[in-house]
Amino acid sequence: MGSSLLAAAMLLPLVATVQAEVQPEQGLVAFKYLNYRDSQPGRDRIQVTTPVLSVMAPVGKSWSFSATKVVDSISGASPAYHTEALKKMVDQRHGFDASVTRYDPHGTLTVGFNQSVESDYKSDGLFLAGTRSSDDKNTTWNAALNVSHDKIYPSNGIVTDETKEVVELSLGITQVLTHIDIVQAILAYSRGSGYFSDPYKVFDNRPRERNHSTLLLRWNHHWEPIEATLRLSYRYYTDSYGIKAHTVAAEHVQPLGSGWQVIPSLRLYTQTAARFYVDRDPDAAPFVTNPPEGAIYFSEDQRLSSYGAHAVGLKLVKQLDRQWTLDFKAERYEQQNGWSLSGGSPYLEPFSATSYQLGVSRSF
Repeated sequence: MGSSLLAAAMLLPLVATVQAEVQPEQGLVAFKYLNYRDSQPGRDRIQVTTPVLSVMAPVGKSWSFSATKVVDSISGASPAYHTEALKKMVDQRHGFDASVTRYDPHGTLTVGFNQSVESDYKSDGLFLAGTRSSDDKNTTWNAALNVSHDKIYPSNGIVTDETKEVVELSLGITQVLTHIDIVQAILAYSRGSGYFSDPYKVFDNRPRERNHSTLLLRWNHHWEPIEATLRLSYRYYTDSYGIKAHTVAAEHVQPLGSGWQVIPSLRLYTQTAARFYVDRDPDAAPFVTNPPEGAIYFSEDQRLSSYGAHAVGLKLVKQLDRQWTLDFKAERYEQQNGWSLSGGSPYLEPFSATSYQLGVSRSF
């Protein structure tokens, strides 16, 4: 592998590339702090603060161990339907995941578990992932299986002891095209059954099964004259609710010298509405819009509506020395119904969010 390809691969956030084919020589401990706030015209919505601590360490001659601890502190107000009847909320989510990876000359095998606990929700999951590379290391196949079991017990008592199970399988390939180009394709299918409704929203009754498929394509190109890497991706999503979504994203990783990197990013998104999404009726205001007469399934959750969105971000990375790294990222997200390729759901109010992330990591 040439020096240019090595540079591109090290900057490439592809699943099979990040999961190195050889055991890491050093461990890593990292801390990140995220602040997120969203809003709509005249309304402050949700604010989330999230400290994240992660560690990765080599074990023996052919193993590594990874673990991450997350604490989300959530406050603000969430709409009971569309963007109306905001309800105050305060909650905290504790998340944890851990995994071990076994390395051999031609691939890896990873097994792990994750858990997420809130005051009214608990999720437990297991995952298994593996990669296999060709003799020349130019082609890597990857596969992953994720299984989760969730328990739902909302504070308003709408339902009690409800559950949800999800099984997801993904298959992919990463291919070195040239000494400066790497591409990846991943196909995933998820099958879920159980309680998918939102117990805190008015008129929300969703099917007890939700299946979705995704296709993810990535291409990274290394620009040798300026030692930069361009990351491009496209994601197609479709599910049994009738939602179809497209995501196009781009990042430019530009070294600046003296240990600095700057990474501007852009993400474009569009989706159709779920078949049972109920559009807002302005004539019904200030009362809730009634679902169609005789409807079995219905929801006024605007996340199931038709809309488009874009996100613009900027990340700065500073390599202090061989062990310490600092990073800061800011992102602005904007959403409107008129930006949807399918026309957008009528009377949907604009939505925006701002997030900041500060991180520090140390190798050992």
